[in-house]
Amino acid sequence: MDQSINQSSNPAIHQAAPWRIALIQCDIALGEPGVNRAKLELAMERAASAGEKPDVILLPELWNTGYALTEIGEIADPEGRDSREWLAAFARRHGIHVVGGSIAENRGGQVYNTMLVFNRSGVEVAAYSKIHLFRLMEEEKYLQPGGQSMIFELDGQQAGAMICYDIRFPELARSLALRGAELLFVAAEWPQPRLNHWRTLLTARAIENQMYVIACNRTGTSGGDEFFGHSMIIDPWGEIVAEGGEGEDIVTGIIDLTLVDQVRRRIPVFADRRPQLYEW
Repeated sequence: MDQSINQSSNPAIHQAAPWRIALIQCDIALGEPGVNRAKLELAMERAASAGEKPDVILLPELWNTGYALTEIGEIADPEGRDSREWLAAFARRHGIHVVGGSIAENRGGQVYNTMLVFNRSGVEVAAYSKIHLFRLMEEEKYLQPGGQSMIFELDGQQAGAMICYDIRFPELARSLALRGAELLFVAAEWPQPRLNHWRTLLTARAIENQMYVIACNRTGTSGGDEFFGHSMIIDPWGEIVAEGGEGEDIVTGIIDLTLVDQVRRRIPVFADRRPQLYEW
C-alpha cells in the first residue's frame, strides 16, 4: 500500500478560489424532528441570503432528534428520505454545498448516526455513518456503527467526514489525509466540561494533517448535558479562522484552499513519515 500523500497532482488546489463557510450552531429540541428542521431551515435561509452567500453550510450532529436514544428507533428518519429530499432541494435552490451535520437514520430497522453531503447541484456525494460510538452516552446500546471512512469531493476539493467522538482517533484523520483530504468536516454534540479537549483535538487534527478542520457543535442543554458551541474553522497551520461563542449563532469564515498545498510543501511531514516503524 502506498503510504505517501499526493501533494501536487491535484491542479484544482492551485486554482481554487477562497470559500466562505457557514456553521449553523444551534440548540436541538430532544426528540422533535419537525421542530428542529423548522429551526434549521430558518437559519440556513438566513445564511444563504446574507450579503456574502456561503459556498458551504455545515450543520451539527443529530440535528433531527438530538440524543433521544431511548426512542430513536421510532423517530429516526426512515432511510433518511425526508432529510435527503429537504437538504438536496436547499442545496440545489441556493447553489450551496450542504454538509448536513448528521441525522438519526433508520436503515432496515437499525439506526445509524449519518452525515449526508450534497453538492451545489443538490446531488448527494457522500453518506458517512459514525464509526466510533460514544459509550459515555450509551450510543452503542441504540445505534449501529458505520463500517467505512469517507472521502468526498466538492468543487474538485477532497474532503473527509467525522462525527464528534471520531476526532479522538488520530488514525482516522491521518488515513483521510493520506487518501487526499484537504478539508475535514466535523459535526458534533460535544458537551461540557470538555471544551479544552474539543479545541485541542480539532487543532491537533489540523496541524498534524496540514488540512482545514471545519467543525460545527450544538448549544443548549439536553437530558442533563450542557453543550457549549464553540464551532470552529481552523487552518492547516492550526490558526483559528473563526470560532463561535456558547449561544446560537451562524459562525462564518473564509478559507483559502491554496494554503493546504503551501503548508504541505513548506513542512513535508507526509514525505518524512516512516510508517514501517510505527504501524502494525
